[in-house]
Amino acid sequence: MTMKAVAILSKPSKPELSEIIPPLAEWLAQREYSVIFDQQTAMYVDGSRGVERAKLAAMQPEFAIVLGGDGTLLSASRALAPADIPILAVNLGSLGFLTEVPLEDMYSTLEKVIACHCPVDARTMLACDMIRDGEILHSYSALNDVVANKSAIARLVGFDLSIDGRFVFGYKADGVIVATPTGSTAYSLAAGGPVVMPTVGAFQVTPVCPHSLTHRPVVVPETSTISITIRSSGEAAFLTIDGQVGQPLKDGDQIVCRKAAHAVHLLQTSQSFFQVLRDKLKWGERE
Repeated sequence: MTMKAVAILSKPSKPELSEIIPPLAEWLAQREYSVIFDQQTAMYVDGSRGVERAKLAAMQPEFAIVLGGDGTLLSASRALAPADIPILAVNLGSLGFLTEVPLEDMYSTLEKVIACHCPVDARTMLACDMIRDGEILHSYSALNDVVANKSAIARLVGFDLSIDGRFVFGYKADGVIVATPTGSTAYSLAAGGPVVMPTVGAFQVTPVCPHSLTHRPVVVPETSTISITIRSSGEAAFLTIDGQVGQPLKDGDQIVCRKAAHAVHLLQTSQSFFQVLRDKLKWGERE
């Protein structure tokens, strides 16, 4: 009989993990699960060897446990989503919009996961191609957002925006954000974009500090193809995926975004999206 497998991924250099990981691995073993660790997590378990995150999906775990903050979950999502591996995100960070399960509820939530009593929330991802001279140089997927912005030099960069091949407008700004509904509460929110429920089939295009105040965020259907052409006039610009990976951009480069073929499957608690907003953004209760 083949044992079921669970992957455990964690945030690097979290001292408390030395007290969390070993008993968690033992708890799972008692329930007849083999445990696969990423390289950041294996160091906390004697005699364990870690696996590169990019190779975890090929090992086909039944689900994955991510211990950390939203940044850890974003990295794990890009690695695991193509294989439709559900993720239980346990919050060891500060804000934790996505890692909503508190550490004290980890084991009780795991009991629900094992009993198949834990709801699964599918989150849309973005697929992004970076194109130069008609050639795709890099392809990425993003759970939160795709961002093109200026480098450290305090000069504006030009952007031409097209939706489904139709020119929308050109403008100069510090940057432009293409966000999923999940990413609407991240950088896009800080730049003045709307809060969008995760179930809404839409993407947001949010300018960052545009030179003209008439350029506002645009919400488009998730079936749209969003194209951004860089008009840098020699100024340095940069493409960033989920705030974690990216590439320098040159004048004339294109960033083409569309709905990804796969989604992130998050194992959720019973909290509503608006309860999370009240908890994380400190929105007031009814008077």
